[in-house]
Amino acid sequence: MKTIPIAIVDDHTLISKALENMIMENTQYKVIMNHPNGEEFIAGVEKASELPAVVLMDVNMPYKNGIETTEWLTEHYPDIKVIALTMDDDEKVLIKMLKAGAKGYLLKDMQPAILFQAIETVFEKGSFYTDFVAQKLLKVKTEEAKNASLLSELRDREKEFIKWACSELTYKEIADKMCLSPKTIDGYRDSVFVKLDIKNRAGLVLFALKHDLC
Repeated sequence: MKTIPIAIVDDHTLISKALENMIMENTQYKVIMNHPNGEEFIAGVEKASELPAVVLMDVNMPYKNGIETTEWLTEHYPDIKVIALTMDDDEKVLIKMLKAGAKGYLLKDMQPAILFQAIETVFEKGSFYTDFVAQKLLKVKTEEAKNASLLSELRDREKEFIKWACSELTYKEIADKMCLSPKTIDGYRDSVFVKLDIKNRAGLVLFALKHDLC
């Protein structure tokens, strides 16, 4: 019977110890490393005689957080699979961890059976995503597709107008910069507001910052 070597990286001692005790009760698994932050974990990996196959990685930690540590692992030890453990259900955190190389993402209030299923699936198949994560990813992809569609509707001159709109210039001054009449600039403004479904210049600036149009 195979025994899966596991590392735990979590700055909450009670949680990490409880995880270790629970995992060690199952003879299919063994915890070979338990560190309170990414910095100590990396130091441990670099001098370890045995490497973990799966790492249970807390996201928010001091010194080196879960995202940074996962990025380092992905670069230096790509065969080690990371499962993120967190209390945070924010889509941005989820995406950052997945982009860093995490193969699973679990909330800390999960059932133990889900944790063991995740470890087993990641070890055997490479990745594990709960329905919660799948729904979050679907939401993110839907928003990205919507934004891509919005951006594709903008003409080059409208994008130029948006860039100027992020400045402190008045619309009349923007018209001078673009060598256009104030009436034409008003037309660009109204068109952009409709296309992006925004109501005012502040909303336009926020959209531009989010999509690197400034």
